[in-house]
Amino acid sequence: MNSWNYEVFWKEMLNQIKNSISKEEFSMWFNNISYCSSEENTIVLSVPSNFFMDQVKQRYLPLIKETMGELSGDKINISFTVTKKNIKEENSKQNNIEEIKKHPDLREDYSFKTFVIGENNSFAANAAISISKNPGSNYNPFLIYGGVGLGKTHLLQAIGHAVHENSDGKRKIVFITAENFTNEFITSLQKNKPHTFKNKYRSLDLLLIDDIHFFQNKEGLQEELFHTFNALYGAKKQMVFTCDRPVSELKNITDRMKSRFEMGLNMELNPPAFETRLAILKNKVESLETPIADDILELMAQNITSNVRDLESALKKLIAYTELVNKKITKEIAQKQLIDSFTTSKQGNISVDLIQKKVAEYFNLSHVDLRGRKRTKAIAFPRQIAMYITRELTEYSTTEIGSDFGGRDHTTVIHGIQKIEGSLKSDPTMEATINNIIRSIKEQSSK
Repeated sequence: MNSWNYEVFWKEMLNQIKNSISKEEFSMWFNNISYCSSEENTIVLSVPSNFFMDQVKQRYLPLIKETMGELSGDKINISFTVTKKNIKEENSKQNNIEEIKKHPDLREDYSFKTFVIGENNSFAANAAISISKNPGSNYNPFLIYGGVGLGKTHLLQAIGHAVHENSDGKRKIVFITAENFTNEFITSLQKNKPHTFKNKYRSLDLLLIDDIHFFQNKEGLQEELFHTFNALYGAKKQMVFTCDRPVSELKNITDRMKSRFEMGLNMELNPPAFETRLAILKNKVESLETPIADDILELMAQNITSNVRDLESALKKLIAYTELVNKKITKEIAQKQLIDSFTTSKQGNISVDLIQKKVAEYFNLSHVDLRGRKRTKAIAFPRQIAMYITRELTEYSTTEIGSDFGGRDHTTVIHGIQKIEGSLKSDPTMEATINNIIRSIKEQSSK
């Protein structure tokens, strides 16, 4: 043993962390880290993949450094080395775990372990992890909203996995889409067995409903959900929902149901930043055991900026092409095969600033006017058009749009959008005006 052997401190640090986080969280991350060696003020840890290393650094590196420093009395640096584990052995272990703990409603790959945390989703992800440790205690209900392909369903099911595994499968958990929830309710009425439906959903420990915007215009269903919500909330049972927009923007949802959805914690997911997109791609490649060079993944991350689903779709297309033609993936091949994905993504990530400039040009105004406080018709009408187009071409919420238009309230944005929607129905020239501006915006964004 040399004078710089920190292994005893590492083991003690593990004991301390084990008592401060959940069993599932400790097993997921720290059971896959191995102590390798140490030198003066530095320890070397082994991890199974680059993705795993990046996530450990982001989630736990400050905690590891602080705890090691307190135990050893030294300022400790942490170094990582990637050591690929025996895949057959790991798969065998994982299969044994899944045989015991797999939940029939949940996708196996939708767990916290595979959810890449970045600036766009860190608040929501950390809230989800907190909820999974103590369901029904805080943030109840929890509602995650945002555009398509940003990870809402993944995060929703990750909560389910964690609660299921932490309770050794003893808690009653249901994950269901709003559409299937509706169909099941209708079937119970048709079979004259509404009590069966009520007994099932009002006795749960955790209810996960995906896409609650589907409940719009369904008064009978909303009535049943209202009573189910009250029963679970009164029993301190956790509820988690997802939606494609803020609850305030839902139409034909009763006020009392809206108030229930909003009484807990509502969190928005935004499109991922470059670093997060790259981490997602690296994670996917490692799980598929498919060799793709980092510069190609960086090319994809730079050009596909819309959402996670588009990233995964492009990656699958690239892999399928190379398998079919039996060619190594090159940057040129990636550029050629994914040109459609790159173009579509650029149009899907149009900035508010560009929209404002193009609308201002069309009406011979300054785009500063659209952000200003003036309410004259000559400015208010183009501003409403710009708000409408922003809602159509981007994933921004009305709150975010209001912020980009001079700090206006989201209700002002909703009113402006509705005014333009009304004009589209009554004024035959309005559609041509909107389409001309949109065409100009897309042409500019693709250059």
